[in-house]
Amino acid sequence: MIKNKRIAVVLPAYNAAKTLAQTYSEIPMDIVDDVILVDDKSRDNTVQVAKDLGIKHIIEHEKNQGYGGNQKSCYNKALELNADIVVMLHPDYQYTPMLIQSMCYVIANDVYPVVLGSRILGRGALIGGMPVYKYIANRLLTWFQNVLMRQKLSEYHTGYRAFSREALLAINYETNSDDFVFDNQMLAQLFFKGFEIGEITCPTKYFDEASSINLQRSIKYGLGVLKVSISYRLQKWHLAKFKFLS
Repeated sequence: MIKNKRIAVVLPAYNAAKTLAQTYSEIPMDIVDDVILVDDKSRDNTVQVAKDLGIKHIIEHEKNQGYGGNQKSCYNKALELNADIVVMLHPDYQYTPMLIQSMCYVIANDVYPVVLGSRILGRGALIGGMPVYKYIANRLLTWFQNVLMRQKLSEYHTGYRAFSREALLAINYETNSDDFVFDNQMLAQLFFKGFEIGEITCPTKYFDEASSINLQRSIKYGLGVLKVSISYRLQKWHLAKFKFLS
């Protein structure tokens, strides 16, 4: 806990057996009250590794529900456990758990209700091995979204996020996609509801075991991001209405 605020770390897992132990070992358990792992029908022994590590809250999907579907289960369980702050951390060790304290203190002290770990602030992305084409796409999509959504985030595409309970309860994330664009829809929902989002610089690592989507999935994600941005602007202008922004 921080300032009597209960903290949950959620781990949306898929084939994370090789990296889960290292990720879990760096979670600051002195402030974290609950760790929740949701396994999205992994083909490896992710669940057994989680049990061996002593993770108390493990949810096993009977069928693969996708990255977004996994997160829905994560957040629902965290809210059920009465978490005041929820940190979403990939168990593939792409993002360092060492920043959990910093992200949570920002929320616990009511500075921001949502905090992102940005790979773009500083030079962490390219130094960590982000492919150049992904870096360029990240910058272009972020510029497009900032223009349409009238915000100034350094990036919308990080998978390292912390939310206050109030922020999660204020949005209907269940209406979002079960695919990767879920992350982007969440940020659009939060901005639409008037929440401010803070960022801290975050190093990242790209290696064989780290989750990464291929070029085809990246293109699909990029088109989804464009759709989210345009939908946001059209609804702000009262020219259309979209379910995920209701």
